Amino acid sequence: MKEKSVVYSLRVAAFAVVFVAGYLSGSITEHRANAKMGDLGSELLQRATGSGGVIGSVAQLGTTITEMEKNVSGLQKNIDTLKKVKTALGGK
Repeated sequence: MKEKSVVYSLRVAAFAVVFVAGYLSGSITEHRANAKMGDLGSELLQRATGSGGVIGSVAQLGTTITEMEKNVSGLQKNIDTLKKVKTALGGK
């Protein structure tokens, strides 16, 4: 009976050692995936926009929000430029 538990313990220990070794070697050689899917995403969004229905409406909303975000970013850059000019001219 005691031999059986020793053999079982050795199997569990061997499994643990193999798992830890695999985990460590996997974490050391980890590679990040960099997918360039910008064009693919915009193409799919344009197709969905033209499809109509609920999916088309949601795609149009997404397109509109993206355009609004670009406009707001552009306006923020303009405001920052105006603040710099105002500061350079001695304004508060």
